[in-house]
Formats: sequence, structure tokens, C-alpha cells
Amino acid sequence: MNPAKPTKAPKKSTLSAGDVKRFRSLLEKFLNSADPQGRVIGAATWGVYAFYDFDGEPIYVGQTKESLRGRVRRHLTNQRTDAVAMRVLDVLEVAEVEVWPLWDLQVLGRIDKPTAQKRLDEYEYSAYLKAIDKSKFRAILNEKIPPRNPRVDLPESFRGSVISVEDYEHLSHPDIRIARRAETISRLADVVRERGEVSTGLRRVLVIQAIRLTFLSAERLAFSEGRPQPSPLSIDSMSLVGSVLSEKDSESYELEQEECED
Repeated sequence: MNPAKPTKAPKKSTLSAGDVKRFRSLLEKFLNSADPQGRVIGAATWGVYAFYDFDGEPIYVGQTKESLRGRVRRHLTNQRTDAVAMRVLDVLEVAEVEVWPLWDLQVLGRIDKPTAQKRLDEYEYSAYLKAIDKSKFRAILNEKIPPRNPRVDLPESFRGSVISVEDYEHLSHPDIRIARRAETISRLADVVRERGEVSTGLRRVLVIQAIRLTFLSAERLAFSEGRPQPSPLSIDSMSLVGSVLSEKDSESYELEQEECED
């Protein structure tokens, strides 16, 4: 009997499921797109980024001074960031990505890195406040709230979908999202239980995820019964999670409201 001929191992990129391939392809297409000056947005070293779910709800904001492309990919493809590893962020809930390439900081960073870092922190906190403003729950899934900084005008941003038309109907279905969100909460709760000594931010995210699950489930119930959709105001997120504008518990509710509305 002749031994079977050895087969050549396939490329790792060919082993991914179809929806994963399409997700990564659209992400790369977005990061490879150019701004009006012809600069590839993912090539920026310094930048701020935000993720949005299928409802256009902001769910996460971050910064980088190493590589905008690399940082976003670490979250969404390599899954090697704390936000993903700690089960804070469900990658399949990310439908859109927005980035703010900070080209001026690349130059400034070579001359005066401390000043560049301060400006980066201001941009990140401003993008974070913008996300809070736009969130129906006035809260997003950042375990660590960015350090409080003066609110500044953000530069031009670029936003794009990372879900194909082929996959959108399936992944955006409310029942699928409810199931995934419940699974995410279960995994996050396991992380909290197994580690024991976790940050208050992680416990805050657990509550925010529960709020998101509750509201999505309530929307689905109302739809199935032919009732008007519930109002996000039916959930008092501030009372449930406390301050989301600063890690300092001493900040007053009035001051937080004023900053959010500026």
C-alpha cells in the first residue's frame, strides 16, 4: 500500500469562518482608506478610536500613540487587549468603527512628547464625553474612565461599517444579540468571580452590560406585543452605576451634568 501523499498545510487566513473573513476584510478596507490629503487613516501613529454597536450606540473609546491600525486590530482581530480578554467588549457586537487620526501629534511627539501626550489625553476624553452624550444610557463600556481633561474640539473623524450586507441581517437580529449579550455578561461575571479582587470599573461595566441587555430585551418584548418601544429614560443609569465622567467619587452630580451638556 502506498502511503498517502503529504498535503500542504493551508494558510491560517483561509481557516477562518466566512463571516470572520468578511469582517476582517471590511476592517482592513476601512483602515486603508485615505483622508482628503491622501493619507491612509490607519497609518497614523497617534489617534483616538471608538466602536459602535448595531444600533449606532457608542460602546467603547480608546487612544493610541503606537499605531492606530495596530491598536484597532488588537481589539477586533487579534483580541489581545484587556477589554476583550476581560470580556468587557464583545467583538461581534462591533458594527462600526470611528477613528480620529492625530497627524499633528506625530510631529509634536518627536519634539515634545509630554505635551503631545497631554493633548492626546484631551482628545480621548473629549471623544469619550461625545460618546457619553450620544449614548442612550449615558454610559459606555470603558472599564477605565479616561483621566478628566479640558474638553477640546475634535479633528476630522472617519467612520465606517465593518459588517457586510451578507452578515448584517443575521448578526443584527435582536434575539441573536440578546443571546450574545447574556453570554457576554455571564463570562464577565465569571471573570469577576474568579479573580475576586477586580477594579470597580469592571463591576461598573457589568452593570452597564446588564442595562444594555435589559433594554434590548424590553424592546424585543414590546415589539412582539405590538406596544410602543420603551424609553431609555425608564432606566436611571446614573443611579445604578454612579459617575461615568470621572473615577473620582467626590464629583457632584450637577457638575457632571454640566460637563456632559457643554
